[in-house]
Amino acid sequence: MSDCPNKERNLKNCNCSYPGCSKKGICCECIRSHLLRREVPACFFDKKAEATYDRSIDYFISTYKNG
Repeated sequence: MSDCPNKERNLKNCNCSYPGCSKKGICCECIRSHLLRREVPACFFDKKAEATYDRSIDYFISTYKNG
């Protein structure tokens, strides 16, 4: 779905630093992909947590419990 009408606008707020991600800026595809793997997308994390590339739900919860 590279023809997303909001892709350029979404990219301005996308904090995903994973190299080669084909879903950057295509939020619906990103969310669907992560949910299928029981994960949450990068935009749910602060910069430090996002840099770990750990997208697990458990890690997401731990960032709020400890933060």
